Amino acid sequence: MSEFTNQVILITGASSGIGKALACALAPQSPKLVLVARDHARLQEVALTCENLGASALVIPTDVTDSQACASMIQQAVSTFSRIDVLVNNSGISMWSTVDDIQDMQLVHHVMAVNFFGSVSCTKLALPFLKATQGRIVAISSLAGLTGIPGHSVYCASKHAMNGFFESLRIELAGTGVTVTIVAPDFVQSEIHERSVGANGQPFGRVLQGHARFLSAERCADMIVKAMTQRKRMVFTSWRGQWGRWMKLVSPYVIDWVVRKGVADADRQA
Repeated sequence: MSEFTNQVILITGASSGIGKALACALAPQSPKLVLVARDHARLQEVALTCENLGASALVIPTDVTDSQACASMIQQAVSTFSRIDVLVNNSGISMWSTVDDIQDMQLVHHVMAVNFFGSVSCTKLALPFLKATQGRIVAISSLAGLTGIPGHSVYCASKHAMNGFFESLRIELAGTGVTVTIVAPDFVQSEIHERSVGANGQPFGRVLQGHARFLSAERCADMIVKAMTQRKRMVFTSWRGQWGRWMKLVSPYVIDWVVRKGVADADRQA
């Protein structure tokens, strides 16, 4: 029997990108997947793929910025499967804009609502059930949660908040058997950049030039599954992330330069 056989794994943001890839990576272990996102049609497609790979799948269309909808979603998951073993907080939205260029402060609130408050709501509501199973919490954060990124000020703020919340929660949960794994991906091949909110509230609307060089969502998902299995504290998906965490303490100006270069490289022709 595999690690996650028959375990109830709830994944938010499961309709595309890392969430979809993670669901598909876990499916051959025959878990019971609860797939959550706003797009019902795309969730159904993911569910069908996962069922063909060996999983059971429950689709619950939910906007994680709506706390009442989150409560209903958790209740439906528990009513169907009687438990929750793993919660993966993956719902997220990016924003490309300098602070100077932001045209509507509601955009800031929206990014925080999806990335931070959505994760907080789902975690708070699922916590009693996770304690009952000595389960796992997985927070899909970002390298942007560990350092500043030019043009990503709001996104960085949301991921810094997410990291602070889950680092603190881990300590609060000591002795309960519930573990917290924070994942800090580098650039990943997904729709998040194309769908990023711009300064005017409109989608960024294009794939970054360096998209083909980014880590695939499938490879990222494999790393996350391994980390979930081992109940790791923190996962980096690139050497740059691992190296940068320590270099920032020694020479923060170097990291500022590396970050600027990294963003420029991500959007340049190969």
